[in-house]
Formats: sequence, C-alpha cells, structure tokens
Amino acid sequence: MNARLNFIFLLFLVLPTVLLSQHRINITARLIPESKTIELQQQLTYVNESKDTLHSLYLTDWANSFSSKTTPLAQRFAENYDKSFHLAKMEDRGFTNVKSVQSQGDSLVYSRPADHPDILKVEFKNAIAPAESRTFFLKYDVILPDEKFTRYGVTKSEQYNLRYWFMTPASYNDGWQYYSNKNINDRFIPKTDIEISISIPKDYFLISDLETAVMNSSYNAGEKIIRLSGNNRIDAKVFLRKSSKFESIETDFLTIITDITDEQVPPQNRALIIDRIAGFLNSELGSYPHKQILVSNLDYRENPVYGLNQLPDFIRPFPDGFQYELKLLKTTINNYVDNTVLINPRYDRWAVDGIKTYLLQSYMDTFYPDLKVVGSLSKYWLVRQFYASNLEFNDQFNLLYMHMARLNLDQPLTKPRDSLIKFNLNIANQYKSGAGLFYLGDFIGQEKISSSIKKYYNSFKLESSKTSDFERILREATDKNIDWFFDDFVNTRKKIDFKFGKTRVLGDSLYVDVKNKKDNKMPVSVFAFKNDTLTSKTWVENITDKKTIVLPKDSVDRLVLNYNRALPEYNLRDNYKKPGAFLGLNKPFQFKLLQDLENPSKNQLFFMPVFEYNLYDGFTSGMKVYNKTLLRKEFNYKLEPQWGARSNTIVGKASLSYTHNLMDSRLHRIRYGFSGSRFSYADDLFFRKYTPFIRLDFRKRDLRLDEGQSITARWVNVDRDEDVSLVDQDPNYSVFDLRYTKSKRGIISVLNYNVDFQIAKNFSKVSSTAFYRRLFLNNRQLNLRFFGGVFLNNNARDNGDFFSFALDRPTDYLFDYNYYGRSEDTGLFSQQYIVAEGGFKSQLEPAFANDWILTTNASTTIWKYIYAYGDFGIVKNEGINTRFLYDSGVQLSLLDDYFELYFPVYSNLGWEIGQPNYETKIRFTVSLSFDTLIGLFTRKWY
Repeated sequence: MNARLNFIFLLFLVLPTVLLSQHRINITARLIPESKTIELQQQLTYVNESKDTLHSLYLTDWANSFSSKTTPLAQRFAENYDKSFHLAKMEDRGFTNVKSVQSQGDSLVYSRPADHPDILKVEFKNAIAPAESRTFFLKYDVILPDEKFTRYGVTKSEQYNLRYWFMTPASYNDGWQYYSNKNINDRFIPKTDIEISISIPKDYFLISDLETAVMNSSYNAGEKIIRLSGNNRIDAKVFLRKSSKFESIETDFLTIITDITDEQVPPQNRALIIDRIAGFLNSELGSYPHKQILVSNLDYRENPVYGLNQLPDFIRPFPDGFQYELKLLKTTINNYVDNTVLINPRYDRWAVDGIKTYLLQSYMDTFYPDLKVVGSLSKYWLVRQFYASNLEFNDQFNLLYMHMARLNLDQPLTKPRDSLIKFNLNIANQYKSGAGLFYLGDFIGQEKISSSIKKYYNSFKLESSKTSDFERILREATDKNIDWFFDDFVNTRKKIDFKFGKTRVLGDSLYVDVKNKKDNKMPVSVFAFKNDTLTSKTWVENITDKKTIVLPKDSVDRLVLNYNRALPEYNLRDNYKKPGAFLGLNKPFQFKLLQDLENPSKNQLFFMPVFEYNLYDGFTSGMKVYNKTLLRKEFNYKLEPQWGARSNTIVGKASLSYTHNLMDSRLHRIRYGFSGSRFSYADDLFFRKYTPFIRLDFRKRDLRLDEGQSITARWVNVDRDEDVSLVDQDPNYSVFDLRYTKSKRGIISVLNYNVDFQIAKNFSKVSSTAFYRRLFLNNRQLNLRFFGGVFLNNNARDNGDFFSFALDRPTDYLFDYNYYGRSEDTGLFSQQYIVAEGGFKSQLEPAFANDWILTTNASTTIWKYIYAYGDFGIVKNEGINTRFLYDSGVQLSLLDDYFELYFPVYSNLGWEIGQPNYETKIRFTVSLSFDTLIGLFTRKWY
C-alpha cells in the first residue's frame, strides 16, 4: 500500500480503547489479479457483550480453509466422494498469509487452534471487561482459491465470487462458538457494522448488497476505489464482473439485486414477479431491515429446487415464468431469513429450515393452489398413467423426506448440520422441518403457524435467538398439548405410522379402532366419507397402542387416516377402511406398466420390459412383474420370465424379500427372503438356482461415517443339466454359505474385508479377502488386495477343480458373478476379468488350488487413470509341491471397478508382451448393471 494509507493505519494503532455498542469492521483492501490476491488492512472494534471477562479473541478465517489437503474442508470434500480438491494444484488452493495483529500499540500473539486451521486465536495481556470494547489492527493477504471447489473464488474467465474473504469475530455466548468451514454455508458471527474500501481494476464491475460508492481516484494506476458500507451485517458477498448481468429492481418494500434471469420472461413480467415475492415476504414475515438484498444465481445453485434444477431448458411444463419465479422465490426466502435471523446455523437450525420451507409451501398454496408436481405434462395421456401426475406441487416435500425415512437413513432435525449425510443436509431435513410445521398447523390451525412465524421474525430480527424462542411462541399460540411435536417429531427419528383396527356396529354407532404402529404420542386425523362426500374429520391423540372412536353409523361408508396427507406418514397403504368390505378388501387392485410412485389408495402391481444378455441364451427379453415402487417398501416381490433368443426357451428369475429397519441401533437392517433363477451355463445346458437367505446389516450411528458390517447366511441349491463331456461330476449340489463383511468406504481411503465359510456334502472351506485403497497427498494411489483360502476338507478334488480356489478366473459354482460367457475357455468372453479369489490377470498354471492359496494383488498410479499392477501368490494342490506365481502389467482404469483393461507385461511365462497372440491375453472388466452404475453417482448423497 502507499505511504498515505500506511500513515493512516499507524495512526489508528495509538488510539485508546473506546466504548461502543456494536462490533465494527473497517477494511482497506486491494485486489491483485495477477497473483489472485487481496491485500487487506483491517481495523476491528470488538465489543464484549457478554458478562465474562475475555482474555482472547477468536476470528473466523475461512479463507484459510483451502490451505491444505488435511483441513476440515478438504476432509469434507473427501467424505462427499469429491477428489477434485485433493488432486488440485497448489496454486488453485487458497490460503491466508497473516502479517501482523496489533492492539493498543502492542504486537499480539496469535495461533490456530488444533484441528481448526481456519480459526485465528488472538491473545492479549489486558483483558476486555464486560461492556468494554477493544480495537485490533490486522494486516494479511488472502490468496483466493479456484471457484471449482465451492463456486467461490476465481473463475476461469478471471472473475471473482467473494464470500468469507475477510476475518470476522466469532460469536460468544457462554463461551466462544467457533467451528471450521465445511462448505455448508453456515458461518456464525455476530452482527457487525462494515465499511470497506477496495481498489480493483477499472474494467471490473462490483456487485454487492452493501451500500456502494465509486471513488474517482486510486493510488494505483488503472484501478478504482469502491467504498462499501452496511450496518448490522452477518455476511458481505461481493461479485466482481468484467460484464455484469445483475439487475437492480426496486419494489415498494426493498430493492432486489439479482442475476437470476430468464430470457423468455419479459422484463416487465420479471418486475411483477419480484414485486409479488417482496410483497409476500413483507406480509408473511415483516419488513426487511436493509435497503437491498442480493439474490444471485450462485445462491440458487447452492440450494436449488431439486427436480426443477434437473430439467433441461427446453422442457417447460409449468406456466410461463414459473420456473424463473420459483428459483427467485426460494433464493430470496433463503437470503431474507439468513441475513436477519441470528441463530447458530450449524447446531440450532431446524426452525429456520422449517420457516423457509413453510413459506415456500404457503406461497405455492396462495398463488398456485392447483399446480401439479409435473405441471402441464399431466395433459399427456402417457404421463397421466403415472400416479405422480396426480400429486400437488407441495406433495414433493413429504415425498423427498420419506425417501430417506424408508431407507432408514433419516436423521433428527436437531442433529448438527455437519453430521448430516448429504441428502438430509440439502433436502430431507429441510423438507421434514417444513412438513412438520404444516402437520402442526393442521392440528392447531395454519393461521397460528403463520402468526407465530411472523411474531418470531419481528421479535428477533437482527437479535440473537435460539429455536427454543420459536418453540415458546408456538406453545403460546395454542391451548392444545403439542409436546409430541418437539419431543417426538423434532428431537427423534421416530416415524409416524397408523392403521385401522377392527370396526363394529352397536346400535346407530360405528366403533372404530385406530392403532399406533410406532412408539410415539403423535396425533392422527380420521376422515369419514359417505358416498365420496366428507362427513367428518376427527383428531385422535395420545394413542399408545390403540384408541377407539365412535362415529354415527349412517354417515360412514369409508374411513381414511391422514386423508389430506398433512402427516409425513411412513406407510399410507394401510390407512383405508371400508366397514363390512367384501373379503376385507379395503381398496382395489391396480395394474400398471412401468414403475411408479406409491398410490396408497390402490393395491399396485407393476409390469416392466427387461432385457439381458449372456453368450448361451443370447439376448433375453421378457416382462418383470413386481410391487416395488420408487419409495422403498418392506415387502418386495418380483417375477421375471424371459425368452432366450439363442436358447429358444424360457429363462428368468424370481424373488421375494422382507426388510426390517431398526432405529437407533448398530443393527441397521434385517432382510430375509428367497430367490430363484434359471439360465444357460453352456450351450444347451441350463442351471436352476434356489436360495433362501437372511442378511443382517450393521451401520455406525454416525451415518456420515460410511462404514458398515454385514452377516449373510444362505443355502444355495443348484440343479444343473448334466454335461456329458465331464466325467465323475455330480451336476447337482447344495452349499451353505456364511459370510461376514466389514467395509469402510471413501474417496481417499478404503478398507474392506470379509471372511467366508462354506460347507457342502463333499467339501468345506474358509476364505478371507481384504482390500485397501489409499490416495496419498502427492496424488499417487495405491491399491492392495489380499486373498487367502483353505479347504477344511475336500472330497471333491478327484472330480476336478469345479469347487477349487481359482488363481485368475473362478468357476463361480454359486452363480454369483455376472459372467457373459461363464463356460468359455477361449475367445473374447474367456478374457472377462472379475476381481475374485486369486485375482491374477495372467492365465498361469496351476490355475486352481484344491488345498490352499495365498495371493496379493497390487497396483499404483503411473499417470491419471493408468496404473502399474503386480500379482504374486502361493498355490498348493494336494500331492503337488507349492508353486510361487507372479504377473505384472499395465491397467487402464477408465472407471474404477466398472470399466477397466489389463495389459500383461511380465509373468512366470516370461515377457508376455512379446509372445504370440498377445491380444488373447488382454483382460477386461465391464459392468453393465444399471443399479451398480447408479450407485457410483448416488454414493455421495447417502
């Protein structure tokens, strides 16, 4: 900086401590595009608003959260299966270079707390007494990160999205409340008056919701100084653009600055939409305390309307301007609330999330009461065949929360946000909060929820608050007992699930039993209909097991629990009752082509075309008949008859299973059932497999720790057509298989292992597999796999190696692997590689072990997706000396575990790369499983 600015800065150093009532930040800054650096000189006046005497000050320095591959932010990226930050160059990651911290003329000692590299602790000799203030002076540089990590930083076109770019005091409330940046946009700081003078190149436009004034001169050639100011602020986003798409639209209530736009919506219509949104928020919440609000497209992309954000631009199933309006509405609600409600956003969030979602639902009910979730697509006959076409727009909030509840992955609303898995963080918990307020509103009156939200907002606008303040206001709004809402719905994972019990007629009255299937005290509404006309709605409370209500017999021919779906109920399928129904059928059957959402008023059965391939049956096609809906169900069955184009016969598979989900237990899920299949295993030879099974899944209570264990027991019965070319081999056999598996998944480190025990008529054996993958700080990846197996007894070795351990290509006698040509010894299909048993890539002798085997498979990065691999192991066969085997080569991993090629180089066979017919030695891995590929892209959400 120039000499004049330095003089002013030094002058401030000698100023005495002053008494103020508000934290204040004054910054002089300069952007240096060549080095992606902002130079800052900052004056921070901190007011001790607590009753404690302070001996240190904690500052949030979230710009430094990008400083290494081991920060909490870096770990968060890894947990979300995003390795872009880990693989990034050093110059793409930002950091803070602190030069000095001073106060009262002294240089102060500062440090970074353990495990919090983006927090700065400043210590001082003279304590700050209650109600006293102290001024600090800081010099530091912020080197900005690439925007590809969090969307904030430097863009490829050398434009700047700035957030958390200068230091701020942490909040103090019964102790310092500080935590590290984890890319969930939840910094918690006290309201502060801010003044910033920033020097930027003249060809940049600066956009902010702070009051802006452009100075005509700068001490640096080619630059201009812009002054920003604002009072009672908790955020200061700044966008620097070479050409700005932001527009400023004034309304009667505030000015909205936004770059959310839609070229197909005329400017005058956009202005009307913005005015309607501003008017709605002013009416439902209260006046906004600042003159203007910044609503950026970046804000929307961080928290979009899920589903809508997946639609391509050319698909517009909603009214003209609606998609633009919804984007702007959700983002404005978020910023309106976040900028003015001073609540701990990481540890005390559910009320704020609930208010936002409830406002969004209220807006839709007010201005689009009849809009369907699929919009105008419901006019098409094909779309109308799906139950989803009947859902109201607001039904999606319950639906997306229920998706996680059915997976047994939902988490309490009071869970800290950094402990939530991604789907719950971004979608489910927000929607559950809003759905809960709507449920409570149906119980006590929606007008009381609306008035409570408004009262809370106006009572605590720009004042520190807690969710307990909102709870108190809700309780004051009603005479009803609503303990259940806070004790059960908010604080736990307890599900809502009711059903009808028996009905009986006594005189002119109908006695109806309502059963609570879960352990909670939540109420449920009972709707009575007569000739499809609603005759009554009754709330039933405090159902510990069951409760009986009495209705006039002549006014009821159909009963429905939770008819308006105000309750986010776990299972709606048993909510229907017809007194005296024929054979107890309370709802009709429905047969539908293709999978659909669950229609609780129907007994659904789906049909879907299926296509598969193997070498012997050729392409198989058929029709799958099943009951599985888009929401997971406890009981599932499917029947898949298919016709083999090459085998000219019926093949296929069938299964049925039942799943028990267990809450708040290490035992996460119990699943048991039966499956069967029939396919060809060679030309004109078929196998039939029948398997009863049970599986116990264990998962840590902290769902973000992607670790699990399972125990699986199954009885595999195989009936094969006899192959006359093989002698002394029984084509039919049964194997009891017991397996324990433990897995720890991740993008940086993976550790999986299992122990497998099998026993059959002629053999018993035990084996174990372990796999370790590590991505190091130098971006080199190491993969290690170990396999060991031993026969406890083996009376089948005289009949060949069908049940032996395989070095490179298992016989797959349990028919578990997706071989496209399982019996092939030559040709392309014989080169298919599945990582199992010995795991070798080269085809060496002996290829099997009928006594015991130990192998190791290793690979490491050469460059990007090219790896060097090596395998070595010991094979022991009965009556034959132990053999040491090895191979090595190059692995091309285009998609880990799904599409890979293996090129052998050197092995026991010598230099394979120079041997004849080398192309027959190349191995490949291809996974055509749709579920497997979907799992690759959805793993970061669960």
